Amino acid sequence: MKQKDDQLNNLFAASIKQNWTLAAFSDYQGETYTYKDVGKKICFLHKLFAEAGIHKGDHIALLGNNSSLWGITFIAIISFGAVVVPILNEFSAENIYHIIHHSDCKLLFIAPNIYNKLEQEHLQDPKAIININDYSLIHEKKDRIGKSMEKAQKKLQGTNFQSDDVRFPQFDAESTCIISYTSGTSGYTKGVMLPRRSIISNIIFAQEHMPLSSGNTIVSFLPIAHAYGMLFEFLFPFTMGCHTTFLTKIPSPQVVTKAFGEIRPHLILSVPLVIEKIYKKRILPSLEKPIMKILLSLPVTSRIIEKKVNQKLTETFGGNFREVVIGGASLSEDVEQFFRKIGFRFTIGYGMTECGPLISYEAWDLTRYRSCGKAVDRMHIKIDLAHPGDKIGEILVKGDNVMLGYYKNKEATKESFTREGWLKTGDLGYLDENSYLYIKGRSKNMILGPSGQNIFPEELEAKICNLPYVQECVVKYNKEKLIAMIYPDRELMESEDLNFEQIEKHLKESIQALNKELPKYEQIANFELTDVEFIKTPKKNIKRYLYM
Repeated sequence: MKQKDDQLNNLFAASIKQNWTLAAFSDYQGETYTYKDVGKKICFLHKLFAEAGIHKGDHIALLGNNSSLWGITFIAIISFGAVVVPILNEFSAENIYHIIHHSDCKLLFIAPNIYNKLEQEHLQDPKAIININDYSLIHEKKDRIGKSMEKAQKKLQGTNFQSDDVRFPQFDAESTCIISYTSGTSGYTKGVMLPRRSIISNIIFAQEHMPLSSGNTIVSFLPIAHAYGMLFEFLFPFTMGCHTTFLTKIPSPQVVTKAFGEIRPHLILSVPLVIEKIYKKRILPSLEKPIMKILLSLPVTSRIIEKKVNQKLTETFGGNFREVVIGGASLSEDVEQFFRKIGFRFTIGYGMTECGPLISYEAWDLTRYRSCGKAVDRMHIKIDLAHPGDKIGEILVKGDNVMLGYYKNKEATKESFTREGWLKTGDLGYLDENSYLYIKGRSKNMILGPSGQNIFPEELEAKICNLPYVQECVVKYNKEKLIAMIYPDRELMESEDLNFEQIEKHLKESIQALNKELPKYEQIANFELTDVEFIKTPKKNIKRYLYM
């Protein structure tokens, strides 16, 4: 698909001009930027890129907490025609170094608090490193970027910045605009190349199907370096003229609900963990009281109570939203059943970074129990059945949202697509007679962290298996904690005459040391020793589902 004009840049420019005096971005309890302010800063960054010798297709990395300036910098990069490389700030230092090197980035925008924790000798690839909080120069290879900044500032000084000054160049819809690095099941992260058409398609679908309009409010608390938060808490609302407030630190459910109460957002994006925590802490305790159980068993009083509970839950989320969209993982059956019973306005979508991210969605009043909706516009879903007569198989997708491939990884790209060009999601599911999609399992075994982070147990298992005295390992998620089940190296135990108590002591010390190298959300909370090998498939893969 090719387009004469750049629909993505046109969406950005039109929103800035049409909502000139409205608030665009705010940092929670911090500074607010109008659409005019955003346009002016983007104009400055465009001039800076040009003065610094950045060209169409050059890569620029972005590493920092959710913030207004993170968002402004992101839009400036892709509207200039460069490729943005958003890096999750909770990645390990080793992974950050790898991404910066592997992505071939020419510039790195970074928050000082993150920069100060990294080793400078591993950040030598970019020609310059810029403070994302104020656009000051942190480091450069040659004396050029500093002068470029001065020139860019001078070009803006003394000018009466008007909406007509917002003019963005045009680029082909097939050109890459984002390289999003996601954790792989083993080894280093892979860079997903998302073309402009993928971002356009996701935004247009959201504009046509999700309830937002100019002047509405949004709270951004999911990591915007991930596709889910990036598209639906940030880019889509921006094109609608909404006011997005960024929670600048990784939020707890308490902080999130406090912000909801103050900002009263019109649309809420969330991951199941946050929703389930709010349900368990705010709603469930009162429902489990003996008198409440009796009242809920009576038809007349149960309807009254369910209505009041719905009102309370709605107020917990600010009381002003039209819909809560839940994505990233499956919602607890108990929670979903209860939400449906009381008439809570929620829906469950499905996607992946490789689709920028949307694959399926349905509005809250049209959803079906345990389904994640239907294929979104410009996307197609089919189920690859291993045997005739099977109902469940791997979910395959094709359409405008799908990535171009993995950056500098032809082998992984080839393995991700069928010969007919369908993207293999690695997830298992089925379609009903009305084309509603149901997810039955994740072959990739991805675990969703407390703030929407992707945790791949295979990565952690590989690290644990490298520890002394470990032969096999399975990492599971239990009561919001990562638990490692370990089968020790029995031969080594015998050769060193060690018993299980001694092994347990060694492993405790080793895992404590390993945790210091891992981001908080990936740290192992506890481990369990087993004296029996894990049950395996004929291919010698552990049957993980037996231990979850």
